[in-house]
Amino acid sequence: MIRTICSCAPDRPLCGYVSSARAGRMGRFCEAFFGRRPAPVAPFVAAAYPTSDLARRARCLSGVALEEGRVSPQPTPAIAHFGFLTLRQFSMIAFTNAIEPLRMANYLAEETIYRWSVYSLDAEPVAASNGLTVAQTQRLDESDLPDILFVCGGVDVQHAVDDALTHFLRRLARKRIIIGALCTGSYALAKAGLLDGYRCAIHWENLSALRETFPQIVFTQDLFVVDRDRCTCTGGIAPLDLVLHLITPRIGKALAAGISDQFIVERVRDGKDRQHIPLAARLGGYHRSLAQAAALMEANIEEPLSLEELARMTEVSQRQLQRLFRRSLGLTPAQYYINLRLRRARELLLQTDMPIMSITVACGFRSPCHFSKSYRSVFGHSPSHERRAPEREAALAGRGNAPPRPLTNA
Repeated sequence: MIRTICSCAPDRPLCGYVSSARAGRMGRFCEAFFGRRPAPVAPFVAAAYPTSDLARRARCLSGVALEEGRVSPQPTPAIAHFGFLTLRQFSMIAFTNAIEPLRMANYLAEETIYRWSVYSLDAEPVAASNGLTVAQTQRLDESDLPDILFVCGGVDVQHAVDDALTHFLRRLARKRIIIGALCTGSYALAKAGLLDGYRCAIHWENLSALRETFPQIVFTQDLFVVDRDRCTCTGGIAPLDLVLHLITPRIGKALAAGISDQFIVERVRDGKDRQHIPLAARLGGYHRSLAQAAALMEANIEEPLSLEELARMTEVSQRQLQRLFRRSLGLTPAQYYINLRLRRARELLLQTDMPIMSITVACGFRSPCHFSKSYRSVFGHSPSHERRAPEREAALAGRGNAPPRPLTNA
């Protein structure tokens, strides 16, 4: 007997049950009760749900056909058509790393397993952040939707997301389609309200700002996240890992390994891997206690820890911790900590509309005066000056991302 669990109502703890894996029957059932068709994405273990009335009201998580006690080998229906909705200044590296595994799968299999389409709202090619465009760009035909649609974001995504886009995405979400995002494309889904209650991955540079802006979303440091009918990815080369994760159940591990070999990928990362934040990269070769102290600082921005607390939690003396920071980074722990908090404040100033007073509190400063004085000593101007258009444009163009000068006083 085949049981089907559907993901038609992610905001409800329990969902409907149908006794057939046929997608059409399941779709009609869900449309009748919830007004939308299910969007299958990920395997789900059914062992916890025996054949009973409880199974008929099993928790709505994945939309795969389940046999008693085990998972179907792949989502139903299988994803074969990938769509990419390009936003202005989208990341070309994230975009191409999502498409290339599909092309290579077809090449190695010597048959067309996957196809892909590139879309824009007006059917015109969109310029990526590197200035290139994709010639074969079309308008998305809602009568011929792909199985999964990725929103491709990049630089200055806030200005690429408007009401027309958010309305369009909400309309798509009511249809039987999995929606995903590459790089900062997650911002578009968040702005449309399509990630509320979901786990989400996004590039580390935008992570802290979006956590403040969208508290109803569970942002993670993972490379990518597949949560029910949403797939989000950090960007860079991580989309290659996400797409391999999505297609491996269909093509098999041997062909997936062949794809990674063709691209000279030493290891295919999975959803448990976290994105490599530069802080960890810089401290990875130094003393373990230094890395622990830096991680503690990053995790305690709003309520900064004292040097005594840091030393106790890293199990070294205060003097030894001072020496580690000076020898490895050329800064005292206090200087490093306040620079970290000021960088976080600058992210919030540039990427959100939070009031400066709220940023002052969120970044652990005693008063707006203390915050403004510290900010000016590092970046050369006040927080309010940072908010003005020329400075924001310069920052987005990369001219405002120079590392802050070390403070002489904490």
